[in-house]
Amino acid sequence: MLKTSIQFEKIISQCRDLFSKKLQDYGAAWRVLRPSSITDQIYIKVNRIRTLQMTDKKMVDESEEDEFIAVVNYSIIGLIQLEKGLANDFSENKDEILALYDKYANEAQALMERKNHDYGEAWRDMRISSITDLIYQKVLRTKQIEDNQGKTIVSEGLDANYFDMLNYAVFCLIKFSEKEETTESKTI
Repeated sequence: MLKTSIQFEKIISQCRDLFSKKLQDYGAAWRVLRPSSITDQIYIKVNRIRTLQMTDKKMVDESEEDEFIAVVNYSIIGLIQLEKGLANDFSENKDEILALYDKYANEAQALMERKNHDYGEAWRDMRISSITDLIYQKVLRTKQIEDNQGKTIVSEGLDANYFDMLNYAVFCLIKFSEKEETTESKTI
């Protein structure tokens, strides 16, 4: 499991780097979005991934990996929005936003490590397409909870679903990185 934690940190570092660069370019423009809009952004990304996996034809120059990175970042954005609420503008302190990003990335990693212990890293034996379907299912569940104004009877809340989507997307990115490493070692 130490290997997974190290891989998780590497993937999150790549996701955070892109998030930070976009924060420089656009500011925290996403601060005006309601959580349901963020969920719909994740829906769009995971739906595209599923389409690519099922049709094997790509007409936009963004890879599955790019979309999984977006799922990670939008999941963290969703968690930030749940904590802070939406804003009417996006004049946010960039250091505070990045500190919140780190806070939720660290919480996600701690959750992943606990679940990995209990589930015995079962995700490693899963296909990327199956993990994608789990993210899709979590998005649909999240949309339902939002449609119910956040009320659940026995289910976890919005934050738990965002954490799960984030961690599942990281698992897919780890699997892609392992494929790349295997391919590179075969060509050397």
